[in-house]
Amino acid sequence: MAPTDTAVDYYRVLGVNRDAPQDEIQRAYRKLARRSHPDVDRSPGAEDRFKQITEAYHVLSDPERRRKYDQFGSDWRHVTDEAMRTPRPGNVGAARDVDLDDLFASLFGGHRPGRGGPVAGADTEAELDLSIEDAFRGGRRRVTLPGRALDVTIPAGVVDGQRIRLAGQGSSGTPPGDLYLVVRLEPHPRYRVQGRDLVADLAVAPWDAALGASVPMGTPAGQVRVTVPPGTSSGRRLRLAGQGLPNPRGAPGDLYAVVSVTVPRPATDEERTLWRRLAELHAK
Repeated sequence: MAPTDTAVDYYRVLGVNRDAPQDEIQRAYRKLARRSHPDVDRSPGAEDRFKQITEAYHVLSDPERRRKYDQFGSDWRHVTDEAMRTPRPGNVGAARDVDLDDLFASLFGGHRPGRGGPVAGADTEAELDLSIEDAFRGGRRRVTLPGRALDVTIPAGVVDGQRIRLAGQGSSGTPPGDLYLVVRLEPHPRYRVQGRDLVADLAVAPWDAALGASVPMGTPAGQVRVTVPPGTSSGRRLRLAGQGLPNPRGAPGDLYAVVSVTVPRPATDEERTLWRRLAELHAK
């Protein structure tokens, strides 16, 4: 059964075919969400279009919700998994032949959604841009969404792609839907993120690299000292255990310092003489 909702076709909203794979749906959503966000699109109706795009992605990005929508259209929210598995007599295993009026009569006391019964609000999604420092520390943050602002508790150690659920903050309805904030870690001038691990360059003077040293290094938690073994070359990774992003359910990530040996330009005759002497010793 094709969707019966003539007001909103989620596939048309995202501009994809009905057989579009998940990665195509995700690309379409991100493109439209960036272009149609009310902070970018100031035209009339931008906020409603953005909400519709987000709702369409919420439904089509989840295989189970998409399956229900493909079969029941706008009534998909009120179809339980048990109802999907219950065939009509004489049609064992033929879930697609379920009589909708009989189904909704049993589920909602004779009120088919859209015919006087309560309609639950849809879950929605919004992206939440965070710096690595904010992701590391967590804490309270005010999030501005189209038409409203919310105070949100950010768990310490959130990672890119993690979803933060705000119950009852989605689309209005009975009951209202939930809002999911999808964490997007912003590019950082110093740190690179690999899961919960962080990677950063560590500038080391040539004499410290040759002789070994304890070199200061900044981390999201504050400054630490890194032990550089004697004979360290550029590109060597030094692991600082537990200095990556926290993990409330397990071990924290690590921080990897990638050594970059920086050679200073000789500024005096004495420095040039010492460099020449060092070159002569290595040439022997």
